[in-house]
Amino acid sequence: MPLIKSWVPGANDPDTDFPLNNLPCGVFSTDGGDPHCGVAIGDMILDVTAAEEAGVLSAGDEPVFDVPFWNDFMDLGPDAWAAFRADLTAALAENAVKKHALEPFLVPRGTATMHMPFAVSEYTDFYAGRNHAFNVGTMFRGPENALPPNWLHMPIGYNGRASSVVVSGTDLHRPRGQLKSPDHDMPAFLPSRRLDFELEMGAIVGQPSQGMVSVAEAEAMIFGYVLLNDWSARDIQAWEYQPLGPFQSKATATTISPWIVTKAALEPFRTSTPEREKPLLPYLREPGPMLYDIALEAALAPAGKPETVITRTNYREMYYSAPQQLAHHTTSGCPMNVGDLLGSGTISGKNAPERGSMLELSWGGKEPLTLESGETRSFLEDGDRLTLRGHAQGDGYRIGFGEATGAVLPALEDPYAR
Repeated sequence: MPLIKSWVPGANDPDTDFPLNNLPCGVFSTDGGDPHCGVAIGDMILDVTAAEEAGVLSAGDEPVFDVPFWNDFMDLGPDAWAAFRADLTAALAENAVKKHALEPFLVPRGTATMHMPFAVSEYTDFYAGRNHAFNVGTMFRGPENALPPNWLHMPIGYNGRASSVVVSGTDLHRPRGQLKSPDHDMPAFLPSRRLDFELEMGAIVGQPSQGMVSVAEAEAMIFGYVLLNDWSARDIQAWEYQPLGPFQSKATATTISPWIVTKAALEPFRTSTPEREKPLLPYLREPGPMLYDIALEAALAPAGKPETVITRTNYREMYYSAPQQLAHHTTSGCPMNVGDLLGSGTISGKNAPERGSMLELSWGGKEPLTLESGETRSFLEDGDRLTLRGHAQGDGYRIGFGEATGAVLPALEDPYAR
C-alpha cells in the first residue's frame, strides 16, 4: 500500500511516524486542560473529543470520546473501528470536503502533554521470544537445558500489575527489595543493583470474552499495539522467582508508548511466526500470518549525555504471536476484558546487537557495554534514560509508535532504616 496523501502539515513526510496510513489513538492535554482523546496525524493531533462534541465526528449513536480513554470506543467492536477509521481517512485525505470543518480541531503535537491512552483492566506479561528465552536459559542452565520442557509447546506468562503501567515520559525510582548473594546466609533489603529494561510490544484487547476463544477469534479481539518496556530488577528476581515466578522484581513500572497503533494500520506488514521445532496442539495453531514486521530499537542516555542505540531488533522474531498468547490465556476459562494488556515478552534477535535487555547485552554483567559517552554499563544506573522506538516501513511512509521513554531516579528512602 502506498502513502495516502493528506492535507495536514507533516503528514506526507516519509519520516513521520504518523502519516494518514497510521491514525494512532492517544489521550492528550494542552495548557493544563482536561485530557481529550486524539488521533495523531503528521505534526498535529486531531482532537476527536472536541470534534465529537461539536457534531463534526461521530463513532456511534452515543458519545464515546467524552472520557479520557479509548475503552468506550474499543467496546463498540471491529465494525465500528473500521467505519470510524474509514471516515477519518476520507476527512483527512488530500482535497477532502471536510477539511475546513476539521481544521479548528487540530492541535500542534509539540504543545501536547500525553496521558495513558486507555484504562488498563489487567496486565499479563509473556516470555514468548525464543532468542531471549534461550539466551537467559543458557546463562543460568547452559545451552543444553536453556529452554524449559514446556516452552516449545505453549506461551509462558504471568499476571502482572495493571496499577504500575505508566505512559511514556514517566520516570521511576529504583526499586528496593530483598537481595541475596551466594556469599551471605541471609538476604538484605537494598536498592536493586541490576535494574534492567525489556524491549517488548504490548497488545491491547478491545473486545471481551467468556470462556475459551480460538486463535482467529483472539486476533479479532485485539484493537492495537503499543511499545512496552517491562522494567525488571534482576537481582530481586533471582532471589524471589523460585518456585513461583516474578513478583516484586517486575512490579515497579511497565512503560508504554502513548499512541495505540491499530491493527488496521499494521495490516500491510503481517508476517508469519517461525517454523515450529515441535508441532503445536491444535488450539494454538494459527490460520494465517499473525506477527508484524516492526523494526525496534532501544537507546540509553546517561544523565546529561547523548544517547547510544544499544540494540536493534524486530517484532517478527517472536515465537508466539499476540493472538496465540490471548487464545492460550482463555483456555482456563479466564474472562478477558476491554483494556487488557498483553506484554509480548522480550524481543531479541539471534545476534548479540539484537538482544532486547541489558541482561543479554552484557551477558549477565560479564561483558559491559561501552556507550558513546565513553561510560560503560552492565545494568541501568541512576539518571539513565531508556527509550524504545519502533516502526513498520511502507512504500514512502512509515507506521510509527512514537517513543516509550523513562529515566531511572534514585531509590526512595527506606522508612525502616530511620
